[in-house]
Amino acid sequence: MAVAKVIELISEGKNVEDAIENALQEAAKTVKNIKHIYAEAIQAIVENNKVKSYRINAKVTFIVNS
Repeated sequence: MAVAKVIELISEGKNVEDAIENALQEAAKTVKNIKHIYAEAIQAIVENNKVKSYRINAKVTFIVNS
């Protein structure tokens, strides 16, 4: 039986896909065995009436042991 852990990150990118990828790349610097990311609470950051970037809350799941 595997044991998994979930951490929560806030990440930003030019689009939602970039924000997810940025969360993955940052988490992967210190976390091994990442299995999936659940992206929620998508926000658009607006400047001068235009969307500047997107921010997400990302729940990163990884295996602690198997």
